[in-house]
Amino acid sequence: MNLQEKLLERFLRYVSVTTQSKPESKVIPSTPGQWDLARMLAKEIEELGAVDVTVDEHAVVIGRLPARLPEGHGPVPTVGWVTHMDTVDVGLCPDIHPRVIRNYQGGDICQNEEKQIYIRVAEHPEILKYIGQDIVVSDGTSVLGADDKAAVANVVTALEVLREHPELPHGEMYICFVPDEEIGLCGAKSMDLSRFPVDFAYTIDCCAQGELVYQTFNAASGWLEITGVTAHPMSSKNNTVNPILIAVDFINLLDRGETPEHTEKTEGYIWVQGIQGNQATTTVKLNIRDHNREKFLAKKEYLQACTEMMRKRHPKAKLKLTLKDDYGNINDAITPENRKCVDYLFQAMNELGIEIHDIAMRGGTDGSFLSTRGIPTPNYFTGAENFHSRCEFLPLGAMENSCRTTLKLIDLIANS
Repeated sequence: MNLQEKLLERFLRYVSVTTQSKPESKVIPSTPGQWDLARMLAKEIEELGAVDVTVDEHAVVIGRLPARLPEGHGPVPTVGWVTHMDTVDVGLCPDIHPRVIRNYQGGDICQNEEKQIYIRVAEHPEILKYIGQDIVVSDGTSVLGADDKAAVANVVTALEVLREHPELPHGEMYICFVPDEEIGLCGAKSMDLSRFPVDFAYTIDCCAQGELVYQTFNAASGWLEITGVTAHPMSSKNNTVNPILIAVDFINLLDRGETPEHTEKTEGYIWVQGIQGNQATTTVKLNIRDHNREKFLAKKEYLQACTEMMRKRHPKAKLKLTLKDDYGNINDAITPENRKCVDYLFQAMNELGIEIHDIAMRGGTDGSFLSTRGIPTPNYFTGAENFHSRCEFLPLGAMENSCRTTLKLIDLIANS
């Protein structure tokens, strides 16, 4: 079985396990299928040579692959790989039924003949880059789940290749699979990092072939809780304080040019994600994002200033602003001393002849959180495109190149 077929076999098995995460859940993992996949993966990596394999109380799987280096070889960095087991909930079916399009020759792809669901070239011309490749798609009723099960298959297949080729050297490696990335990096945040003693790590959690990410948002969540004053309309004049109108006043202080729909590249924003309230209480939910840390901090300070202005304008109301940091920009954790983790990625892809697309991601990865905890963790491509969509697709050639990047990284680090 060649590398592509190995990857495909594992990917199809993993997506057959339903692991869609649920943001309303109060436990980690948020869905039982993630437990099923965690136990499956723990067993598989143990069979492939990993030791000290554990599945903790949050279904976080960690295993260690002991170093295999020539006698007399000096020490090399200890490296981790982190991928997530959950798939995203975007209102589609949680169960995934993939189809393999063999030797794609162009044109629209029929995902579901019965329901007449297609990936149309007119809407997704990027698929034409993969003429001649085998492509995996869903049946159009769900996402495909390449985010991030293509990465899970990548890492486990790399372990299989190392087992099959004992002549290939490698340093000590830690393999980690986490739940609930899609609902706030919950799995990574629950990791016991004492069990993950690496010099640096990698995530494989972005899209098209060649994407390389070490710049992500700084991210925070915010909640403005407003308590007004209620009164019957008979006596409401000069008494009633309407918290919904205070929320409107607060939102009107925000810059409409700094919202997701008006920003791109490394431009930050404040996003009003929701308002929930009544005549007594109202809550405004906010997301704060910026690649630049100083601008990120300034956005949070501005929200504090807006809240204080509302207190002065509405002295009878009670306002409470809560801000919680979610993750940081990976690049802020990169120093001259640890930059080698990024340099290895550039070197690996260059040596493989893969055109590099250095992306400033408008989002975050598990590595964005781990980097704030002293583990610099850049990210690279799965090979799939159109994440979080029924039009998600996975070209097997691109997936193979992602796995070859993993193997090349292992080789470069072992020979450093």
